[in-house]
Amino acid sequence: MTSHLGNPQKIQGKGGLKSLLEKLSSLHVDGATGVVRDVTGLCMTIHGLEGLVSIGDRINVKARSGVSIQSEVVGFHNAHARVMAFGSLEGIGPGCEARISLSGCQSAGLGVNESWLGRVVDPLGMPIDGKGPLAPAFQQQPVSAAPPNAATRARLGERIDLGVRALDAFTTCRRGQRLGLFAGSGVGKSTLLSMLARGANCDVAVIALVGERGREVREFIEDDLRAEGLARSVVVIATSDAPPLMRRDAAVAGMAIAEHFRDQGKSVLLLMDSVTRYCMALREIGLSAGEPPATRGYPPSVFAELPRLLERAGPGYPGEGMITALFTVLVEGDDHNEPVADAVRGILDGHIVLDRRIGEQGRYPAIDVLRSLSRAVPGCNSAEENRLTKQARATMATYERMADMIRLGAYKAGTEPDVDEAVRLMPRLEEFLSQGKSERSNCAEAFEQLSSIVNAEA
Repeated sequence: MTSHLGNPQKIQGKGGLKSLLEKLSSLHVDGATGVVRDVTGLCMTIHGLEGLVSIGDRINVKARSGVSIQSEVVGFHNAHARVMAFGSLEGIGPGCEARISLSGCQSAGLGVNESWLGRVVDPLGMPIDGKGPLAPAFQQQPVSAAPPNAATRARLGERIDLGVRALDAFTTCRRGQRLGLFAGSGVGKSTLLSMLARGANCDVAVIALVGERGREVREFIEDDLRAEGLARSVVVIATSDAPPLMRRDAAVAGMAIAEHFRDQGKSVLLLMDSVTRYCMALREIGLSAGEPPATRGYPPSVFAELPRLLERAGPGYPGEGMITALFTVLVEGDDHNEPVADAVRGILDGHIVLDRRIGEQGRYPAIDVLRSLSRAVPGCNSAEENRLTKQARATMATYERMADMIRLGAYKAGTEPDVDEAVRLMPRLEEFLSQGKSERSNCAEAFEQLSSIVNAEA
């Protein structure tokens, strides 16, 4: 092998001896340093680490106060690293030191273990519930991982009791299935998630609150989730005021934690609220790194990262556990065809729609059964159960079609037998679909109650 170190002319031809010496002088036994050259918006440009870092690497930037702020490489401009911080940029300016570890500057994993159950952590795995430090782990769970191989991963498991009658009967879910929960703001998503966390038949629940309102965090944990739900849960939180990297990593960390328990053979329920705020964080990162905006301001990378995250949920390999996941989608202006909602609906195995009009009528959870769908239903329910749900859907559809005429008194009883049947059964179906947040149900009970309604004689 030929070396050019002894030939200064060849070194100069490849960038100059001076440049090489500057890089060598920045090297330390355990790391290398660069400097912040400029700060634009949410991004810093780091000089002096050319050829030493890549996308996703972590860099510690020292603010003028002496505080070290963890940051991540999100892009490059003219070979110089473009970096975003996990914290505030206050106190950072040109000349601040940026340092990497030569032993491995790649993104660190999470030391997940059994001590995480019942705890509330931030996206970096640090406890924020005031209950003391987490027990050390012998192995790190990688935050970024590829989904299981599509050709060799396990198939969906048996049906799972979600604890909510409307879901168990009309959007029956199997272990390892992924469902989207579509709703506007203030329609009851958080309450429904808490009902699932407490009532679903699973070993571990992982709850990722992405861009959550800070005021509502304690209310969700103490009033909605409660001690019984928290005991078997891990809650990952990044509030709406957190930097975009933290909001992005709240979703990614929640997935990694779920994967840890899945690999232990456990049945995991992953609840993520919301995928829309995850995409908004990706949009901020992409635009700050210089990506061009595309659909509604979302850069192309958002719609490349979205399936990479969602496909990680689901069945593991044969012999492992499964991640049953529900991802909420905050539809802007109740537009269910906006880009994020449309993309998520095409990836997942079904969708549950919460309707504001139903909530305004006082029925909670405000699930629009006719617009909700589980793609696994035909394969996990019996022929009789499928008949019951089909008949109940037909009855509700008939009532909805004639609702205005019925309310106005324009419909005359006896004109259409199916409408008369819908008028008779609808009050009991509405009662069936309504459920208090402390109530718990299962699939067998749900179908038994639905049978008593649909098969009741006039």
